[in-house]
Amino acid sequence: MGERVSSAPVRIGVIGAGAMGGSHARMLTRWVPAAGVALVHDFDAASAARVAAEVGAESVGSAKELIDAVDAVVITSPDPTHEELALACVAAGRPVLCEKPLAVDVDGAARVVAAEEATGRALVQVGFMRRYDPAYVAMRAAVLAGRVGRPLVVHCVHRNAVAHPSVTSDGIVSNSMIHELDCVPWLLDDPITAITVASPRAEGLRDPQVALLETAGGTLVTVEVFVNAGYGYDVRCEVVGAAGTVRLTPPYGLAARTEGGDGLLVSADFVARFADAYRTELAGWVEGLQRGVVDGPTARDGYRAAVVAACGVESLHTGARVEVPQT
Repeated sequence: MGERVSSAPVRIGVIGAGAMGGSHARMLTRWVPAAGVALVHDFDAASAARVAAEVGAESVGSAKELIDAVDAVVITSPDPTHEELALACVAAGRPVLCEKPLAVDVDGAARVVAAEEATGRALVQVGFMRRYDPAYVAMRAAVLAGRVGRPLVVHCVHRNAVAHPSVTSDGIVSNSMIHELDCVPWLLDDPITAITVASPRAEGLRDPQVALLETAGGTLVTVEVFVNAGYGYDVRCEVVGAAGTVRLTPPYGLAARTEGGDGLLVSADFVARFADAYRTELAGWVEGLQRGVVDGPTARDGYRAAVVAACGVESLHTGARVEVPQT
């Protein structure tokens, strides 16, 4: 997509009217005046109609009808639909913001990359919203400016209160940990070269999981993902360097004194914790659409994360350290 500035409002179609789709539709309507949600589609027609009514849009009966009628598309439908819908958007020449993962496996992500590259246009952005979180952005700036010296170790924690009923042991890597698998290389400007994943539970849902990532620059990264932590949604990150450390602090939520206790209230879910990131992501995506560019995580970024995730799933099953192909 070449640079072209347009002042006309961008007509957005949202595919998927669940918690994420509803949140994106409301945020676009409230916080991004350069865009308007025109159409909503979901396999559950009642859900689509409800979200459409909230934002002054119309609900439509098929994804194709939506893609053909709008300027750009947001995909927030279930993971197994992402590849097919992203390919349909690319075939129609529609810019698309696709929530992670780009596809459920490496081959699917590669097909989206190949289809986009065949058009000669950058059309696909992947919803790795942590790259837009103000605290993560500030931490990355500090690391890349050398304020902590050479990064030696990174510690990441990623906890959910209760897992979605569809979660699987493999999915903890490919759907949850994939945020860290994208965020860490971006944070350090340093690709992941090997991954080892283990869990204290050998049977049933293997939750929590702990990964050891190795980067090309020699940094070691620990990642704990616990999707049934019980107490809330909690994301932490600390970079330990040769000259100091930098870490996320809890900037979101409230401090409360109740029932004899004094502490911070933990976010209930990812939408509340990363509300600022989602708003910035959506506004930046629309601004890029008006200029005819994709400024955020690309289809190839989605593919790279899928490659690391596949190596992580292999390690979870074999117990072995798996080297990551460099793409």
